[in-house]
Amino acid sequence: MHTRCADDDAFADLLSFDDVDQIVTSTSPRRPAIRVVRQGREVPAARYTRAGTLGSRTLTDLPDVDRLLGLFDDGATIVLQGLHRTWPPVGRLCRALEAFLTHPVQANAYLTPPSSQGLRVHHDTHDVFALQTFGRKRWVIYPPAVANPLPGQHQPVDPDDLGAPEIDTELEPGDSLYVPRGTLHAAATTGAASLHLTIGVRVVTWHDVARRLVERTRDVPAFRDALPLGFAREPDELRTEVPARIEQLADLILDVDADQLVDDETDRLWSGLMARPGGALRSRLAQLDDDAVLTPRDRLPFHIRICGDRLRVRRAGVELDMPAWVEPAVRALLTGPVRLGSLADDLDAGSRRVLARRLVREGMIVVEPAAR
Repeated sequence: MHTRCADDDAFADLLSFDDVDQIVTSTSPRRPAIRVVRQGREVPAARYTRAGTLGSRTLTDLPDVDRLLGLFDDGATIVLQGLHRTWPPVGRLCRALEAFLTHPVQANAYLTPPSSQGLRVHHDTHDVFALQTFGRKRWVIYPPAVANPLPGQHQPVDPDDLGAPEIDTELEPGDSLYVPRGTLHAAATTGAASLHLTIGVRVVTWHDVARRLVERTRDVPAFRDALPLGFAREPDELRTEVPARIEQLADLILDVDADQLVDDETDRLWSGLMARPGGALRSRLAQLDDDAVLTPRDRLPFHIRICGDRLRVRRAGVELDMPAWVEPAVRALLTGPVRLGSLADDLDAGSRRVLARRLVREGMIVVEPAAR
């Protein structure tokens, strides 16, 4: 799906050309946060890295900016990986997408010189949103090579078998393109350089759930038994045992509580959300009196469950256990902004401060700067 945007600057606040210039030339991103590709091949790191020291430690994977830019001049694409962890505007977008999709999200950037191609026709094993932030890039989309591939399921591409493309379009600044996993595609520049972000969605699949179900056999002694001695030479004994083992496995799976399975998968997702955004240091030093205004961090979702007289709160990889009677105050703080003193109907002054301080320290809320 190709979406055109009338606003050329629609994605400029995420990652601009000047931002990439600063990252590449001034921040010394180490491999694999930075890599170089050309015509579908990885450029050896030795061609654009150097050694340096940090404290008493020698680092061997620092970028050699002059050689890196020389490769760019010669047609190589500079790739910045893991921007969801290292570049705050991109990180905020990815966290918001994770909260909405409830699937893990990552982000890379590709800076390609004019009349060049970084990657040849290929498919990814995750869904991709391409966001054009600078310049132009031609994208050619072919039919899927494999339906919904899992990680590691890469289908070899024979250029002679590609046929006619389904989409042949040029992305301009502000445009976006959705490429489902398994879909063959390639992108190249023409007369101008290009910078685009790829937002990758690494979906959780039913295969993941099934694999974790089978993993439960680790706790069943019968499944830790060795196969019959000599089974590869004389497989008859093994063959006779297989139906019983399959039946045992089926019984194990059928005994799984569906509600518990859903809770486990939900908890796994929330606990795997990306690291907390900035503001932690300022909030830890802030004075927590009744005039303090507290707000949730980046509006990340939270998950609350009451188990008897206990309250379980999970948000962005942090899980807290506390008395169930604080649930109204916790909800208010996690859906703020809220003035701490407004919780007086639920908690006394000391309890308000203790709860707020704990949520601040766990990275769930931040203290808003005082008005000047």
